[in-house]
Amino acid sequence: MKSYFTTYINNFKGFSREIWVLTFITYINRAGAMVMPFMTKYLHESFDFSLTEIGWMMACIGFGSLFGSWIGGKFTDKIGFYTIMLVSLFLTGFGLIAILFLYDFAEICIGLFLITTFADMYKPAMYVAVSNFSTKHNRTRALTLVRLAVNLGIVSGPVIAGLLITRNNYDYLFWIDGLTCVLSISIFMLLIDESKFYKARKRIQMKNKTIATNYKSVGNDKNFIIFLLASFLTAFLFFQLFTTIPLYNTEKLNLDQFEIGLLLALNGLVIFLFEMPLIGYLERKGSLATKIILLGSVFMASGFFCLIFTKSIVGLVTSIILITIGQVLLFSFSNTFAFNRAIKGHEGRYMAMYAMSFSAAQILSPKISFSIIESFSYFSNWLLMGGIGLVGISLYYKLDKNIKFESIPKDIKNANV
Repeated sequence: MKSYFTTYINNFKGFSREIWVLTFITYINRAGAMVMPFMTKYLHESFDFSLTEIGWMMACIGFGSLFGSWIGGKFTDKIGFYTIMLVSLFLTGFGLIAILFLYDFAEICIGLFLITTFADMYKPAMYVAVSNFSTKHNRTRALTLVRLAVNLGIVSGPVIAGLLITRNNYDYLFWIDGLTCVLSISIFMLLIDESKFYKARKRIQMKNKTIATNYKSVGNDKNFIIFLLASFLTAFLFFQLFTTIPLYNTEKLNLDQFEIGLLLALNGLVIFLFEMPLIGYLERKGSLATKIILLGSVFMASGFFCLIFTKSIVGLVTSIILITIGQVLLFSFSNTFAFNRAIKGHEGRYMAMYAMSFSAAQILSPKISFSIIESFSYFSNWLLMGGIGLVGISLYYKLDKNIKFESIPKDIKNANV
């Protein structure tokens, strides 16, 4: 036990001050992000919208995420991550509070689209910030550390949210979420010095100007396109954890809001305890990212096959654990893979495309699943998820095979060192 604790602590060493600040900001923001995991329940219970209508609303969130990721990546390359992150947090904070005053179906759809547009401008900017404040040797751990902050927030957020909802206080969720965004802005402005980053960034842009011009199209990277398609499919599965699974817990397993919050917290708790040691070990071992991602996709798909064959709470917990292991292996190394494929000076564009694969999944995942559940059954939905998982596995297998024989032009390879 002592040895595990020592190893666990050692995985948190070697990061720059800026990485810790970004991690702290992310935790504050996510600890207050109580709204999204309960959004489907809020819309269903407070407004009595049908599952089909809720599916359209979730699709609006996805479209906003898609547009926000694209514009965030584009402007991150032009004006830098600092300004984009500040604007995103500011507009998201006040937007979440404003949505409390929307009641009509169309109004809520527009409001959710705008909020997620503002919120997801943050993603590519944050990826670029973390990657630039880390080194080649600790980049995966640095990205994992920030993801750990997200999941640590998920441990506390849903539990508190479940208690508030039990007392019919949905309004508090929006206020807390909005105000934590504003708090994050204050800490970010006080503790991050943008000037030292931009001096280095300008030198890199000048040095790689010719290379960046010749290879600026993401579409030219065929293996990256395969990676994006596979990321879309696994993200399609992942979003079920926050959309259809909470309703399944209520309607089929008769769990209350607090119990649903605990199940969501289980996801974050497993990540908190095991992600950094596992990622640290794999990073030190020098494991090929594509092989780890492939293994993660197997675990992710297995979680949904588990739901097909069981209707008990034990089966549900097993499913969440399998999905969580898949999440750890997939998302930690896919972030690094995406950044390492990027051309210097165009990191925002690549990370935006990666984030957009998640946004596209966020559009289709709830809409398709809710329609299937309403027309057929939860069983049919889990069966579809298992099939999608198998396709994702096959794409990651193809990517891993292609990478082994990939021949990268020397100038591009040097640009990504």
